[in-house]
Amino acid sequence: MSIEELKIEIAKKVFEINDENLLSELDILLNSNEKVVLEDLPKHVQEGIQRGLKQAEEGKLTPHDEVMKLYSKYL
Repeated sequence: MSIEELKIEIAKKVFEINDENLLSELDILLNSNEKVVLEDLPKHVQEGIQRGLKQAEEGKLTPHDEVMKLYSKYL
């Protein structure tokens, strides 16, 4: 399926939706695709993102299921 065909299929599905909440969520999703420029963020946020990216590159990640086991008592 080409990108144009995919767009048409998605548009057809959107026109069939009558659920206002679902349409609002879709609108939020579509609008959240705007790019955030790293330089526009506060310095401490930029540093945190860079630190996280470096850790990910180094393989210093914790699998989701391990995090959920650890923190499930707080959820």
